[in-house]
Amino acid sequence: MSIVTLNDRAVRSVSAFGSLNTGSMVFIKKLTASSSGTLSFVNGASSVVLDSTYKEYLFTFNNIHAASNEYFTFNLSADSGSNYNVTKTTTMFNAYHNEGDSGAGVEYVAGDDLAQSTDFQRLRAGRLGTGNDECFAGTLHLFNPSSTTFVKHFIAEVSNLENAYEGHTFTAGYGNTTSAVNAIQFKMSNGNIDAGDICLYGIL
Repeated sequence: MSIVTLNDRAVRSVSAFGSLNTGSMVFIKKLTASSSGTLSFVNGASSVVLDSTYKEYLFTFNNIHAASNEYFTFNLSADSGSNYNVTKTTTMFNAYHNEGDSGAGVEYVAGDDLAQSTDFQRLRAGRLGTGNDECFAGTLHLFNPSSTTFVKHFIAEVSNLENAYEGHTFTAGYGNTTSAVNAIQFKMSNGNIDAGDICLYGIL
């Protein structure tokens, strides 16, 4: 694999470039919540692609609003969504700041990580607020889910407003399976996803 390096010295006398492979992000599917119990992306169902077509998949969360004060979670499936129970080991830390500047900090969130657990993984250090102006946004990267050799790494970064606190949460981990992961499900720990959308992209 070749590496192309460009800087001002290298390009100042160049009048045209040839074809450069800069990669791309391909939109696959958008799911919109409306008092939804779950939002699931299953490879081969409803135009969803979650296989070896891409080595990285990106999920974006836009204005996710909770129907009740609960956690936003996800889990993986290796059997096309029959079960969402892939064993995971994860870690999480969170930065927070109050609107009135009365509280701020950074913390490792031991209560929200998993150690060889099939439970749904939380993506926010704390429950989601239900106020009209409270919502949740962010991203989740899932790497090479179709591999039958390696575990399935993921990284999430999210922002949330709850009770006048901004929270910036980082979650990472891996699905400890060498089976291909071909479905993912998002849901609240209890109750419904009131509104918002989740988009799936493939990364070339």
